[in-house]
Amino acid sequence: MDIGRRNFLELGAASVGTTWLTTGGTGGAASGASASWLTDTFLLTGEDADHTVDWEFQCTSGRNSGVWSTIPTPSNWECRGYGTYNYGGTLVPEEKGLYRHRFTPPASWAPRRVFLVFEGSMTDTEVRVNGASAGPVHRGGFYRFRYDVTTLLRLGQPNLLEVVVSKESADNSVNNDERRADYWNFGGIYRPVSLQAFPAASVDRIAVDARADGTFAAEVHLDGLTSSGHVVGQVKRLDGTNVGSAFSVPIAAGETKARVTTAVAQPQLWTAETPNLYRVEISLIGGDGTVLHQVGERFGFRTVEVRAGDGVYVNGKKIILKGSNRHTIWPTLGRASSPRLARQDILLMKEMNMNAVRMSHYPPDTFFLDLCDELGLYVLDELAGWSKRYDERAGAPLVASMVTRDVNHPSILFWANGNEGGWNTALDDNFAQYDPQRRTVLHPWANFGGINTDHYENYESTRTILGGPDVFMPTEFLHGLYDGGAGAGLNDCWKLMGTAPRSAGGFIWAFCDEGVARGDRGGAIDVVGNAAPDGIVGPYREKEGSFFTIKDIWSPVQLANPDYYRTSFPAGFDRTVRKSTRGSGGSRRRLTSPVGWWCRTPVRPRSG
Repeated sequence: MDIGRRNFLELGAASVGTTWLTTGGTGGAASGASASWLTDTFLLTGEDADHTVDWEFQCTSGRNSGVWSTIPTPSNWECRGYGTYNYGGTLVPEEKGLYRHRFTPPASWAPRRVFLVFEGSMTDTEVRVNGASAGPVHRGGFYRFRYDVTTLLRLGQPNLLEVVVSKESADNSVNNDERRADYWNFGGIYRPVSLQAFPAASVDRIAVDARADGTFAAEVHLDGLTSSGHVVGQVKRLDGTNVGSAFSVPIAAGETKARVTTAVAQPQLWTAETPNLYRVEISLIGGDGTVLHQVGERFGFRTVEVRAGDGVYVNGKKIILKGSNRHTIWPTLGRASSPRLARQDILLMKEMNMNAVRMSHYPPDTFFLDLCDELGLYVLDELAGWSKRYDERAGAPLVASMVTRDVNHPSILFWANGNEGGWNTALDDNFAQYDPQRRTVLHPWANFGGINTDHYENYESTRTILGGPDVFMPTEFLHGLYDGGAGAGLNDCWKLMGTAPRSAGGFIWAFCDEGVARGDRGGAIDVVGNAAPDGIVGPYREKEGSFFTIKDIWSPVQLANPDYYRTSFPAGFDRTVRKSTRGSGGSRRRLTSPVGWWCRTPVRPRSG
């Protein structure tokens, strides 16, 4: 299969320099393995919702239940004709999905350590390989998890994978956090599943901290090191050319972590307007000079600051976030998605002159973040928690999963610990354990982390807050129900939020209507009354009135005094118009085209 830059990140740090092997369908076998120092990835499902692989499947209740059939994976089973549709807390407690899949891993993997990796499954997931348990039941529907299945596999022979996915969790804190939320709750293996084969001594993952001044550091997490050696790094441009010299650090047998550093002179910086990316290649070198393992990661040089009582800065420049909240949703696919759909959403946001997106209310697919890195969009990445919170025992491994997966994306400015009261404060410090950049952690709806993120303030209370001492950045404002809020109130609000000295912008609720094409209703779109039609665009991304309004209001170039030019021009008008760039001052520009060319409606000076 094609190895694109998206593929390099889809399974995390240990993936650049990866050979991708595909089953080619049910019961298929990989044709070979990579060089011994690379990571092999063997896809068991398809790579996304546009490219699926059929597995055997049975749903235990609801539509088409009680019999074995097949289902495309990855997918949500409701969208494939099985089970029941559920919004909010209306789940059927006993509804489960039973999966079976046969595959043959390469015999050449014998010296390697092999992990079975799930990118996302809703929700409790029990896994067996060749009849033996792969490990504890995973709980949490939006997170990557993996099992070491080295001793369970029969290399070069047919293997049987069996998975039971329960729509309702056995952990009430997971149910309260995820499964009682104000959104559609689906079931199924809806993100890819794969095998990853690592060399015996390996780099498990890396976490990058690359600053605007060119300083670079990477925390390198190691496994299986039985002798001394070195960890060597090399920064590269995306075309493969080296940037500076290689840098290294010695390591002793048994070490599990190393830190490598360097400095790059005058790097091209990453911002949403200039999404410049680099790649770092990390090699684990044995004492005899042999390359034991090699991995890599894309990253960007940039520095993010929250300055108390001032604002949010990227690379020393104050920014104003113009964003929306996005669910991962498509009417016929549920939460299963693809790079095609992710790119479509990002381009629609950028067409509206947005520069930011909040992941509401869970971490997205990795390819969405890859595309935010590439196309330029600031991201607020969020741990699930809709008004209720994970308990610490359930939440701690999910924080670890989210941050270790997403830490190297330069697009991510903030972590969010839940939503609207759904935060467990005992988890706040956990984010920094896995993030050397130590991004600010927010509590959306609260004044925390140096930013007041309060939701749905009215015009006068917004004015009052902006006149206070705190940075204000509502993570939800102007609720777009039936298209009645998002664009309708933005102009007045943005006259305050776009110019106030302690404003950091905000995120409109929401990007799209969360509508589902109901297979039990002839494909009719269901938005659950007034619960889910909150979008700027429709469920199939139809552009509604607010789309064009937001695009106009958030255009980076504005007339400084539009009312002045609405009906007449001053005597002796010389075609020079004062314009302003929202959030960054003003400038003058000489217009050389006839007035009627740049006005929506030709306007002529009045004669007397």
